[in-house]
Amino acid sequence: MDSIIVTGNGPLSGQIPIAGAKNACLTLMPATLLSEEPLTLTNAPRLSDIKTMTSLLQSLGAEVTSLQDGQVIAMSSHNIDNDTAHYDIVRKMRASNLVLGPMLARLGRAIVSLPGGCAIGARPMDLHVAALEAMGAEIELKDGYLHAKAPGGLKGAVHELRFASVGATENTVMAATLAKGTTVLRNAAREPEIVDLVRCLRKMGAQIEGEGTSEIVIQGVDRLHGATHPVVTDRIELGTYMIAPAIAGGEVECLGGRMELVTAFAEKLDEAGISVEETEKGLKVARRNDRVRAVNVKTEVFPGFPTDLQAQMMALMCTAEGESVLDETIFENRFMHAPELIRMGADIEVHGGQARVRGVARLKGAPVMATDLRASVSLILAGLAAEGETKVARVYHLDRGYENLVRKLRGVGAHIERVADE
Repeated sequence: MDSIIVTGNGPLSGQIPIAGAKNACLTLMPATLLSEEPLTLTNAPRLSDIKTMTSLLQSLGAEVTSLQDGQVIAMSSHNIDNDTAHYDIVRKMRASNLVLGPMLARLGRAIVSLPGGCAIGARPMDLHVAALEAMGAEIELKDGYLHAKAPGGLKGAVHELRFASVGATENTVMAATLAKGTTVLRNAAREPEIVDLVRCLRKMGAQIEGEGTSEIVIQGVDRLHGATHPVVTDRIELGTYMIAPAIAGGEVECLGGRMELVTAFAEKLDEAGISVEETEKGLKVARRNDRVRAVNVKTEVFPGFPTDLQAQMMALMCTAEGESVLDETIFENRFMHAPELIRMGADIEVHGGQARVRGVARLKGAPVMATDLRASVSLILAGLAAEGETKVARVYHLDRGYENLVRKLRGVGAHIERVADE
């Protein structure tokens, strides 16, 4: 098992290329199950989660080929010969549940294990099930598997999600593309990854309107065809690297970044005293003052402040001037990075879904342990601002969401290395 060692060494300077979005790519890949014709994705991130989704699709009978050093994924689902997504693959990653809607729409049946992923809350499947049942699916839970069938095919329906769930929105939209009639999905999630999925589905021949709003209307078609589609920029990786010069000082240009992907996050950085400037190539980020100002943060569904940037923002607030309050409203149990930051000298109190952070002048390097994907990177960011050496253990979480993190940070002057534990 590997660890990452970070030594705080002052301001950063240079450029960091931002990869295609992990969450978008993991949503786009199951869309291949909707058509017999090839689907090709470009600008794909090279991550362990992508390999897991590749394995899952291949287990169902899809052909998946990685090209151009993993940045192009060529897929074909002309021969789906298995309707079961088994636990041994699904348990590794939450996004595995996104094969449910496409398989049910195309095959009229699917057996999908309850999913795994980071331990950051219950994230129940009931929202997915309710939407698909509204479209005529019959679903029951047996021995940890969802057994779904739609003998007469899915039918268009009007359905309102109880919560604006990204995954439930994605599963429902994909299923509805091949349903008979019109589906109206209300209280739909509005994330850029959903907009990207709809753009891809539209290229495949789907008839969809309303992406990026709370109501999406899908007119079912008889079949979808092949397409080639570029994966949208990863807004969470973008936000993560925007924190790097904010916490360590200096100026970094995030190549490929777009303000509309991180508007609420950038507004909070501006409030804290961080300059975010659009350039021809991306976003340039710099700390305006010697010390950032404390700001309050409340996570919300898009276009609000992303829950996936809460841990990184907490790391920044640990050295801010003043006291900040972070309210986590999306997932319970998502402050597991707080005790590790406290080991580095942070002053943090957690009460339920709220964390109170009193900024300290300087963090101190310490051995810490990663608990989930975003917690992992928050500890590395904290290490950039800490005095001495920080050793982050269990960094296998990072491989799920950040490609070449060590190389990218080293490229802007960070003292960071990945080592194999004895």
